[in-house]
Amino acid sequence: MTSPTSPTSPITLADVRRSPNALARHYSRFRVADRLSLTGHSHQAWPDAAREALLEAFDDAAQEVDGKWERAFAKAEEVRDGYRRLLGDPGGVLALGANTHELLIRLLSALDLRKRPRLVTTDGEFHTVRRQLTRLGEAGLEIVRVPSAPVRTLAERLAAEATPGTAAVLVSRVLFESARIVPDLGALAAACVRNDVELVVDAYHALGVVPTPVHDLGLDTAWVLGGGYKYLQLGEGNCVLRLPSHADRFRPVVTGWFAEFGDLDRERATGRVGYAPGAERFAGATYDPTSHYRAARVFRFFAEHGLDSPLLREISWHQVGLLADRFDSLDLPEREIVRDRETPPAGIGGFLALRCRDAAGVRRALAERGVRTDSRGEYLRLGPAPYLSDRQLESAMDALGEVIRS
Repeated sequence: MTSPTSPTSPITLADVRRSPNALARHYSRFRVADRLSLTGHSHQAWPDAAREALLEAFDDAAQEVDGKWERAFAKAEEVRDGYRRLLGDPGGVLALGANTHELLIRLLSALDLRKRPRLVTTDGEFHTVRRQLTRLGEAGLEIVRVPSAPVRTLAERLAAEATPGTAAVLVSRVLFESARIVPDLGALAAACVRNDVELVVDAYHALGVVPTPVHDLGLDTAWVLGGGYKYLQLGEGNCVLRLPSHADRFRPVVTGWFAEFGDLDRERATGRVGYAPGAERFAGATYDPTSHYRAARVFRFFAEHGLDSPLLREISWHQVGLLADRFDSLDLPEREIVRDRETPPAGIGGFLALRCRDAAGVRRALAERGVRTDSRGEYLRLGPAPYLSDRQLESAMDALGEVIRS
């Protein structure tokens, strides 16, 4: 792993809170200072430096043509290094993919589902897992869905289902609808090891807002999925699968030619599908490297401004807390909208989830007032971002009060 860029213009929480936010000028094309965009949990703005990286990708292709791949692979390694820092895993073996679905499919295809035709998950997983497992259930696999509530006992209840005959347990680090952090995943990992069950942790809603040091959490043996489209500002095409040390015994059925990129002739001679060592074992095929140029530059931008995991968590904690406090001060009727007051701030991820009688309707009404949010089922989700000031967050919540009272 390469050494991270030393901060040249370090940012503090105080810099973020003030108006204008000290980071906002670096996002001029997304006009973050002029917009009330609380969709930071879905699609954060990209810094202007990301545009420069897209032009760099074009220029490299124009100059090198097919020789561009050496430079592209170097960008991919920068992206891996960015994820290694977030996962607290300097020697981590990381496969990259355009989306989590393609990485999930390759992983599932490597499991022996004939001998262990059982997958355990929760009823609170993102659509990537939910839809795919539902379809596998239609095809004959046994899919066990454990209720995600109460979250404090979720890991324990999943562990009870991680019985012999189970191929894998799939669970989120942070639940995508409610923002609740799932505790005790290390104990779940240990239970999975005892019964030779694979553990797959979806960390997408954690990376960039909730520190996820895999070794400290006891997740050394887990597969960790994630991506940078949301909180990390990396844009599309930048997902990751962290491989545990025993990954080299798996042979994905869904496999691309990049998985044996360096030894194609040997495979043709033996007639048996071979796999490259390390992350390439789970590689696909030819991809658009432009996304890695953008992601590498954004990771560098974060490093230049000292936006590491501890600071990102500090900013997120402050901003979500501000939204919650402002919501409480509005004293809105609970029959219309209410927030979870039982979960402590340390148990909440990167957005404020409000249970609404008509979440989609509230979202539309806020949009008419220039406030961007989103909704999932009965939840209105408000996601701040490091480039928003306290004043902007307060204005957005005041608009919510107007909508509910109108």
